[in-house]
Amino acid sequence: MNTIINSFTPIGLDEMSSVKLMNRVDTKFVTTLPSLMQLLEMARREYFMQEIDGERNSHYTTLYYDTPALDMYIMHHNGCLARQKVRLRQYVDSGLIFLEVKNKNNHRRTRKKRITVDEMNIEGAHKHEFLEKLCWCDVDMLQPSLQNWFSRMTLVNKAKTERVTIDTGLNFHNFVTGKDTSLDQAVIVELKRDGNVKSPLLNMLRDLHIHPHGFSKYCMGTALSNPSVKQNRLKEKLRYVDKLIAQDCR
Repeated sequence: MNTIINSFTPIGLDEMSSVKLMNRVDTKFVTTLPSLMQLLEMARREYFMQEIDGERNSHYTTLYYDTPALDMYIMHHNGCLARQKVRLRQYVDSGLIFLEVKNKNNHRRTRKKRITVDEMNIEGAHKHEFLEKLCWCDVDMLQPSLQNWFSRMTLVNKAKTERVTIDTGLNFHNFVTGKDTSLDQAVIVELKRDGNVKSPLLNMLRDLHIHPHGFSKYCMGTALSNPSVKQNRLKEKLRYVDKLIAQDCR
C-alpha cells in the first residue's frame, strides 16, 4: 500500500485551500482493500494526494453527539433528506480539533460549519453559543453517542474541482451500550464536488464495478454496536458490506 501511496504527486494544505467544498454534493462508495489497491493504481496519474508534515494516510477520530432518544440517528435512518449531525473531529497527527455541525438539505447538498476547539467535549460558553445558533435540538440534551477511529487519504483531481476521501480501518465505540465494533476490512470512498463537475475517479469506479452506496459512519456504527436501536432500513446496507468483505476474503 505504501508504495502506491508514495507514487502520487503530493499536494499541501495551502494548495488545498481552493478545494474546501464546505457546500457540496457528496457521493459515497463502499469497497474493500484489494479493490482500493486497484483504484489507487488507476488514479495516481490523474490525482494529487494530500500530504501534511510528510504524512499521506492521516489518522482521525470523531465523537458524535445525539439526544438521549437518538433523534439525529432516527432522522437519518427514517430517510429524512433534511438532517443534521453534531460532532467533534480530531486530526490525530496534528492534534487539531473541530466542533462541527453538518447539515444536509432537501436537495442533497451538504453544508458544514465548524470552529476550532481545545478539547474533545462540547462544554464551555464559546462552544455552547456556536451550537445554539445552529442546532435543531436543545443543546443541553446533547450527549456523547458514538466515537470512531479511522485512517484517511485525500485525493484532489488535477483540475482542483473535486476532493476524494478514502477511509480505512474503521473502529467504533458506543457510549450508550459500551460496545466496541469494527469494519476494518471495509473502505469508504467519498467524492466531494461543487455540483456535478466532471470526475475522472467516477469512471474508474465504474470500471471496477464499484457503484454508489450510501454509508453513514455514525448510523452504521450505531447499528452495529447497539442492537436495540431501530435499524430496519440499514439491514440491507449491513448485509451488503458483510457480503462484500466475505467475497474479497476468499
